[in-house]
Amino acid sequence: MNANRPNRPAPSALKPAPRWRLAAAAFAVANCWSPASQAQSAQLERTEVDVHYQNGIGTSDAASAGSVTSKLIENRPTLRPAEVLEFVPGVIITQHSGDGKANQYFLRGFNLDHGTDFLTTIDGMPVNMPSHAHGQGYADMNYLIPELVDRMDYRKGPYFAEDGDFSSAGSARIKLMDTLPRGLAQATVGSNNFQRALVTSSTGVGDGNLLYAAEYGHNDGPWRSPEKFNKFNGVLRYSLATGVSTTSLTAMAYSAHWNATDQLPLRAVNSGAIDRFGNIDPSDGGRTDRFSLSFNTQHQLDDGDWRASAYAIASSLTLYSNFTYDLENPADLGAPIAGDQFEQTERRRVVGGELSRGFDTTIGGFMVNTRVGTQLRYDHVDPLALYRTVQRVRAQTLQESSVDQSMLSLYAESGVQWTPRLRSVIGLRADRADFDVGSSIAGNSGSQHASIVSPKLAIIMGPWEKTEFFLNVGSGFHSNDARGVTSTVSPKEGTAVTPVTPLVRSRGAEVGMRSELVPHLQSSLSIWGLKLASELVFSGDAGDTEVSRASRRGGIEWSNHYAAPEGLMLDLDLAVSNARYTQPDPAGDHVPGAIERVASFGVTFPERGPWSGQFQMRYFGPRALIEDNSERSGSTTLAYARVAYRVDRDWKLMLDVFNLFDRKVSDVDYFYTSRLPGEPAAGVADRHFHPVEPRSFRVTAAMHF
Repeated sequence: MNANRPNRPAPSALKPAPRWRLAAAAFAVANCWSPASQAQSAQLERTEVDVHYQNGIGTSDAASAGSVTSKLIENRPTLRPAEVLEFVPGVIITQHSGDGKANQYFLRGFNLDHGTDFLTTIDGMPVNMPSHAHGQGYADMNYLIPELVDRMDYRKGPYFAEDGDFSSAGSARIKLMDTLPRGLAQATVGSNNFQRALVTSSTGVGDGNLLYAAEYGHNDGPWRSPEKFNKFNGVLRYSLATGVSTTSLTAMAYSAHWNATDQLPLRAVNSGAIDRFGNIDPSDGGRTDRFSLSFNTQHQLDDGDWRASAYAIASSLTLYSNFTYDLENPADLGAPIAGDQFEQTERRRVVGGELSRGFDTTIGGFMVNTRVGTQLRYDHVDPLALYRTVQRVRAQTLQESSVDQSMLSLYAESGVQWTPRLRSVIGLRADRADFDVGSSIAGNSGSQHASIVSPKLAIIMGPWEKTEFFLNVGSGFHSNDARGVTSTVSPKEGTAVTPVTPLVRSRGAEVGMRSELVPHLQSSLSIWGLKLASELVFSGDAGDTEVSRASRRGGIEWSNHYAAPEGLMLDLDLAVSNARYTQPDPAGDHVPGAIERVASFGVTFPERGPWSGQFQMRYFGPRALIEDNSERSGSTTLAYARVAYRVDRDWKLMLDVFNLFDRKVSDVDYFYTSRLPGEPAAGVADRHFHPVEPRSFRVTAAMHF
């Protein structure tokens, strides 16, 4: 489901660009003006702390940016693959449907739906899908194998020239491993008929290394209608490293199908008609496939490096959903189509890549690091369709489309070390998008193009007493669904609609600090703000565009990562945010679904003899569900735990417990109108929720070879 439908807080149609010409002039000055007295003083003083987050002094250009290592990822249990993103401080991952569907994402005052406005890549390939059947920026990460993640670099805010579409709230770049120290074969069984098997290893082939992995998963879940989720996953990766170059070629394949228990009307649970794990339409569900081939290479030079990447992706999705039950097509009132189930389907082909050149130079005595690059992406989606269905059988075509969409981007970013304790990074990004849509509704076919320029600036001061300070400002953007860009007719109602702006702007700013003053502790604090001029987005559920008002978001984030000398690792992250519409309306000024408070706490216990363990708790607080704030969600607090026992050098046993305290809370809450058989024809406005899964256990036997 698209988040908060029908009161959807979607990201990103934004104000006109700030004066980027001033940023371009500053860019020129930063690389030309250079007092010679600073010639030998450019090396930044750094300290190193051996932790699971690589967020030390001098490692990033913003207090809210950092890196996560595989050391932490391998120690923490994950209920779903996308939960690796919860290592990004402030990110919450939930689910309102079946395990094969993209997760629900929250960050920085956004309900990000299934990934909108948070850019994610895996080994250089984009995860977010524009003009998607279910929602703009749809980011399905169920094909990720967490055991293969080498590191994850994250950033927040539109401050980085390398990040383009979908990155106003932030980005996460996941890098896969090239080699494994030893092979791994593991089997997991658990509650609700959960099963998982994984085999992965690497071996030398020629002058390089071949890594392979195969994964099978099954889960019925706690639902009264078993989920019957099945997935098959495979990775084949060849990497080659010489003294000055690294190259990898990666093939990935993934297939899954499932039944879905979507969100439930609270009134049906309270009346006893269904229980928390029941369903209204047991025929909801879906299937998806994904195949990809990606290439990455980096070549070191005396004065910098070359980087190049390319990818090709073939994917498909068919999704059956029913969120309003019998509101639009009440069979008990004589509607010719029984119920409101609909099918969203697409078949997609994606090709793209990136080429960049880095330069390390000294100009007038200043150290200057510059990178210029270009990115290209082309999506062909055919069919891209929306149908009315009854128990997965098509009853009516609402719209069938084909979409050709391309994005060509140029960027440049240059950092100058002015003094030992002052450096700046200034960047500029230009994007051009082209849209070509063919629709079964004649008025919705057409072509459109748009361009946008986004300046960026960072100032980094310090360190003083192992503490540095940051100022970041920048402009970003968000693309709209190609169908919304060319639409003149609403598919469901047949009424006239106005095409939307293809590329719309975001503007953000952030001040922050990072400190290692306390031994073994990395602590970061950031205060941020983001403005959006109109939150409009294409809704795959309805096949048209939902328009909302201008808004602004702001908040404070505090992240702490502690690594004790004896190996104990502690994490504490707190985030508070506020989201409001800035244009007056009698409905109210709250942005529905906007997350307000997030907290997470984790403890990783190192091996003591054969034993080790991990404990993780996360909290996300109440949220406004409608604009006047009269309906609010509850809060959700969940705890995970792992106890591991190493039998010998090769064998390890692990017990994972999810929802440790068996909390009866919600993964997601919405407030909208739906109708059950026998209710008034106009339906009932009610809270709808997807329950958190009850306490469950998983036991894993892992063998290294």
